[in-house]
Amino acid sequence: MSKLLVIADVKGDGIATPRGLELANKLGLNAEVYAFVYAPLSRLKVTAAEKAAIKKRLLAEREAEVGSRISKFSRDDQKVKLKVLWEKDVADWVSKKCSKSNYQMVVKTGSQTESFAHASTDWQLLRECPAPVVIVAEKKWRRTHLVMAALDLGSRLPAKKKLNADILRRAIELADAMSANLEIISAVEVPTLLDDLDLIDTHSYVEDAKEDMAPHVRALSKQFAIPEKNFVVKRGPVEKVIASQAAGRRAQIVVMGTVGRKGVKAKLIGNTAERVLTHLKTDILALKP
Repeated sequence: MSKLLVIADVKGDGIATPRGLELANKLGLNAEVYAFVYAPLSRLKVTAAEKAAIKKRLLAEREAEVGSRISKFSRDDQKVKLKVLWEKDVADWVSKKCSKSNYQMVVKTGSQTESFAHASTDWQLLRECPAPVVIVAEKKWRRTHLVMAALDLGSRLPAKKKLNADILRRAIELADAMSANLEIISAVEVPTLLDDLDLIDTHSYVEDAKEDMAPHVRALSKQFAIPEKNFVVKRGPVEKVIASQAAGRRAQIVVMGTVGRKGVKAKLIGNTAERVLTHLKTDILALKP
C-alpha cells in the first residue's frame, strides 16, 4: 500500500500528526510518523555514558509524547508506524528518505518565519523534497467543504501544462476523499511597470488573457469532467489572487505547483508557493513538475 510521511511537531498542539493521520485514512494510505530530537551534548561536562543516558532519555520521552498523540487520533484499524530519530537537519533527512522510498506526500505544520541566513524547514522541503509536501495551517476555517486547485492557465509550456494536469488529478483525489467540492483558480497578472507607464490598456490586457486561456479551460474541463463554471480567473498578483480566493471560499486545502530553487537565488526570490504561504491561512499541497 502507498504511504504518507508525517513530520511530528516539535512543540505546540501537534497539528501535523492528527491532520496527517486523517489524510492518510481518507486517502487509504499507510502512515509513517517521524519525530525528531536533537540537543548539542558535546559541550556538556559529563561522561560519554552520561551523554548516552541523556540521549536515550530524550528519545524515550519524545516517543512517549508522540505515541500518545497517535493513539488519540488514529483509527482502530489504521496502520501507523512511529520512529523517533536523533537528527538536527530534519529537511535534509526527510528529502533523502523520500528519494529512497515512494511516499504519496509529506505532511508538516507550517512555520511563517525565515531569515536570509537560515532557510526554514518549510522552504527547504518545498525546494528539495522529491515528494509532494503538505504544509498544514495551525488555524484554518472549519465547517467548509472545498478543495481549491491553483493553475497557471496562461502558460503553453508542455511542462506547465503537465503540472496543471497533475495538480488537477491530486485535487480531484482529495476532493473525492474529503467529500468536498472542487474549484480551480488562476490569475492574470498585469505587468506593473507597463501599467504604471500607461503602456497597456489594463482591461483589454486582462480580457485578452482570459480569451487565450479559454481553450485550455475547455480542454481541462473535458479531460477531467469538471464544469467550466468551476474555473475562476481573476486579475492580480498570483499569490494574492490565490490567497484571497481561498479565504473568500474558505478552502480547506489549496493544491498548487512549485518550482524548487536552490542557493542564494531561492533565498532572495522565493517561488510562488513560498509567497502564497505568507498569505494563505489554510493547508497547501505543493507539487513539483
